[in-house]
Amino acid sequence: MTTFGYIRTSTKDQNADLQRDAIARVEGIKRVYADEGVSGTLASRPEWDKLIDRLEDGDEVVVWKLDRMGRNTMNVLEAVKTITDKGASFHSLTEKIDTSGPMGQAMLTIMAAFAQLERDTIVERTRAGLDAAKAKGKIGGRPSVVDVKKLATIKKLVASGDHSRADIARMVGVSPATLYRVIATL
Repeated sequence: MTTFGYIRTSTKDQNADLQRDAIARVEGIKRVYADEGVSGTLASRPEWDKLIDRLEDGDEVVVWKLDRMGRNTMNVLEAVKTITDKGASFHSLTEKIDTSGPMGQAMLTIMAAFAQLERDTIVERTRAGLDAAKAKGKIGGRPSVVDVKKLATIKKLVASGDHSRADIARMVGVSPATLYRVIATL
């Protein structure tokens, strides 16, 4: 069994000393992997990837705090699952969660349930917000660059047949791709 530490800061300006000090107090740490200035939402973190590649059955990963594993509950749970899938255990010093025992596993299961609830609630609120906006006649997304006046101009220029598509796009002030999308709806 080998014990590894993991440190992560989200920006280059953040200081990892607090994390380093806490992990240094843990007996038996063989190596500390540190991703500094790397967002917790990124799927690929160079030092994290090296740590995961090195993990073997019976190893342990120690972090100062759960939020160092990811930006949100889902990120954290996915990271811990990656560790446990390798047969290793996970230990968070601040929250005192240790997956090597049944209580730590139970805590992760409870966290997973709350993470699912959080995801479902966000989806529900998003749908309700979109439905409310739709009922008021509002459509989501980026506003169109082609207003009614530009659309009328485009129709007139295309119908005349006197101008190339590139010329029409330039004259109206839209990209050729936008012009082709508009023409496809005519």
